[in-house]
Amino acid sequence: MAVAARDFFDQVDAFFDYRKTVYEISDQTTRSNRIDLKLFQDFVFKREYDVVNGQAVIDFQYYLKGDRNNKGGSINRKIFTLRSYARHLRLVDAPEADSLPFKDILKIRRGYRNRPQALTQEQIKAFFDAIAQTTVLGIRDYAVYGLMYLTGLRVGEVHQLDLEDVDLEQQVMTVNGKGGRVRQLHLHEELVQILSEYIAVRSCFYKSAVAQALFISKKGNRLAIRTMEDNLRKIVKRGELKESFTVTCHTLRHSFASHLNDKEVDMLVIQSLLGHSTPRSTEDYIHPSQEKIRLAMEKLPGVIFMNELIEKGFLNLSFQETRPKRE
Repeated sequence: MAVAARDFFDQVDAFFDYRKTVYEISDQTTRSNRIDLKLFQDFVFKREYDVVNGQAVIDFQYYLKGDRNNKGGSINRKIFTLRSYARHLRLVDAPEADSLPFKDILKIRRGYRNRPQALTQEQIKAFFDAIAQTTVLGIRDYAVYGLMYLTGLRVGEVHQLDLEDVDLEQQVMTVNGKGGRVRQLHLHEELVQILSEYIAVRSCFYKSAVAQALFISKKGNRLAIRTMEDNLRKIVKRGELKESFTVTCHTLRHSFASHLNDKEVDMLVIQSLLGHSTPRSTEDYIHPSQEKIRLAMEKLPGVIFMNELIEKGFLNLSFQETRPKRE
């Protein structure tokens, strides 16, 4: 048995209302889950499936992998959304909901993950130097990306910040993080100065007097995540960072964590600043600089021994001389 395709999507609005009201999931998670369900709905109706069964789900995976070229992690997330929705259908006793196959679908092995890269201190300087602070938009963007780099905020967390979340007098900021976790961050003097300069010109934006959002667009709306990503790409291009990877807003978060690690900041402190629930999540954000790796290598016993031999004159290293050509 299986759930009829025409009945499967009847509870979508109730599902999201339940998750939003009871579980208090974020707007960003809601949007992502809605996109996942809509994608599956379009797939089912376009392929004219009469029922939602195991074969339909397997075909959906083939479609995601082959036609859309989705990675394993992306496919797993979409299936997880469908699994959560199927659990809701069983909870409300939807007809034949117990026969839905999502709990039996195996996760796709993701293999070794390529950890996102971090920028060097020189690249960070080049990035911020490329932001024109002579304009209102430039001052706003400097504050947006300054928050991401100097506090490690996610782009979604910056997007959700309201004006009332920032207390410049007490030098603290309240952040609504992933999974509903709320944390307070200390604002050091440099960041207080950056935010003060932005708030001083915020009134120049349309509808700024009634807007709750800290960062607003030219039209007076909450600054969109896509706009932040698009503006960052333009700044990276202007700054000519000479990076060998794609720089995103999340790169600034990784750079924040890696630069703290280079300064010997405790892992648990970095975990708290990033808003992670476990140290394991924080490990992926640590990218030791080449200088730190070099210093670590020089502490190896074999390297120390070789250096001592060279210093005492017992070992003389030189390049091999070129042999004379035979006549």
